[in-house]
Amino acid sequence: MSAHRQLTFDEIAVSEELPLQEATFVVVDLETTGGDRQGDAVTEIGAVKVRGGEVLGEFATLVNPDRGIPPAVVSITGITEAMVHDAPRWDSVLPAFLEFCQGAVLVAHNAPFDLGFLRAGCEQLGLEWPKPQVVDTVRLARRVLTRDETPNHKLGTLARVLGARTEPVHRALDDARATVDVLHALLERLGPLGVRTLEDLLGHLPDVTPQQKRKRGLADSLPNSPGVYLFRGPNEEVLYVGTASDLRRRVRQYFTAGERRARVKEMVGIADRVDHVECAHPLEAEVRELRLLSAHQPRYNRRSKFPQRAWWVVLTDEAFPRLSIVRTPREDALGPFGSRHAASAAVEALQSATFVRRCTERLSPRKPIRPCALHELGRCGAPCAGLQSAEEYQPEVIAIRDVIRGRSGDLLERLREELQRLSDTERFEDAANHRDRLADLVRSLDRGQRLSALASVPELVAARPDGRRGWHLSVIRHGRLASAGVARRGVPPMPVVDMLQASAETVLDGPGPLHGATADEARVIYRWLTTGGTRLVRTTTPWTEPARAAATWRTWLDKATTGRTPYAAIN
Repeated sequence: MSAHRQLTFDEIAVSEELPLQEATFVVVDLETTGGDRQGDAVTEIGAVKVRGGEVLGEFATLVNPDRGIPPAVVSITGITEAMVHDAPRWDSVLPAFLEFCQGAVLVAHNAPFDLGFLRAGCEQLGLEWPKPQVVDTVRLARRVLTRDETPNHKLGTLARVLGARTEPVHRALDDARATVDVLHALLERLGPLGVRTLEDLLGHLPDVTPQQKRKRGLADSLPNSPGVYLFRGPNEEVLYVGTASDLRRRVRQYFTAGERRARVKEMVGIADRVDHVECAHPLEAEVRELRLLSAHQPRYNRRSKFPQRAWWVVLTDEAFPRLSIVRTPREDALGPFGSRHAASAAVEALQSATFVRRCTERLSPRKPIRPCALHELGRCGAPCAGLQSAEEYQPEVIAIRDVIRGRSGDLLERLREELQRLSDTERFEDAANHRDRLADLVRSLDRGQRLSALASVPELVAARPDGRRGWHLSVIRHGRLASAGVARRGVPPMPVVDMLQASAETVLDGPGPLHGATADEARVIYRWLTTGGTRLVRTTTPWTEPARAAATWRTWLDKATTGRTPYAAIN
């Protein structure tokens, strides 16, 4: 093994007895506007990459938080709003940092704080959190140093006690450099105790329960290959389902200090064994995980257990249709939405741009009723009172159906014109709310149209480079994975494709915009098809999206969601 090559996560996994001098650490520190990872934002990030006592690189930048910095925080860090005004934003800094620390063990002083902001950022930006091994120097110091040696475990105190070369001053890079010195001093203390490998270090940290230590052997029989793992309880019940690019490495992490989730520690204490399903490649593992979650609904998983429980917005089937929120979609439904609240917001946006009725009564021409206030405000033609015929009402219905199908963007243009009007009259708070509602609608339409276009294709075969001059192959039918395989380096891929197609699962065309597929599975497959250099090999019908789909609004959407002022990104 070359001493100058950084290991990947998979290589770290396979080398379970990786010597500490060969492990790559990225020591990171963040400065923020406050302690709330959801409500506050990062103002500066600093990181140092080290291996074997040698600094391999540094990463440091101020970050524009897109909000004010409290005076109390300025007094501590010295970072002012003027300093961050022209700094890059978090959505460009975080991906660059994730690339910088790829394949390394993350180290931080009070790691839950820094990693909490990093994970929250990934969630907000739709990035995948890489689930690295983590070392917290606070916990390590508590394990190594006695009360006689240090009065507390603050970074400034430890830097002074352990003779760090850099003094921490609440600036990210200086504090990261100081943490590097603290880490190295603590690791030197651990040598005489027999801590010489990365596994020794992670096992030496506190907060590893006796149950976790006793059950480390549950991972011994698992392979170093992609797949799905299932923790089972004493009655054979499935407690937890997860996916991994390396099954053995991932499951072993549940028995180290890196696993801090209380419910997962409880699950490990109950588990009797770990089953696994080897998969051809990560896409198959993700899809099988989703299906197993749906089948077993394990109590310790928090998401994706009920893939059919999506919400949809439809037009009712009557003479004067209205918008309704349902569980079972029709062909022209808008969705899927993860919550009824999100679906309701889409309904409000569509209603604000049209004159479709909002009342829920079933109308009868024989029994007209008194019109509501919306008619007096000019927002409804009052078909309930017989003041509007079905023919006069129909254009509003057509406008909604056309925008959902991607045939026309006229309805979205109406909403943008209203946004312009609110801005021109300096009703900036109303403009901000209207802008956000329009952005959510565009996002929902775009997502639904893309997934629907994929699910409409009866069969599609795709190949993705595996990084070793081979191919990951998938047969996809109506938005569902029907078969998966690999053509390793030197193996002709087309005979493998033929075999996969011949043995693929039969998938019948189903109802709704997704043709029977679940939103989660279609979303995972779409992401795989559109990233990582995936190529189309065969398709029964062209995979196309509507010419006037909401995708044409993506530039506007990017501006609207990154605008600093409430009325920004209107044009």
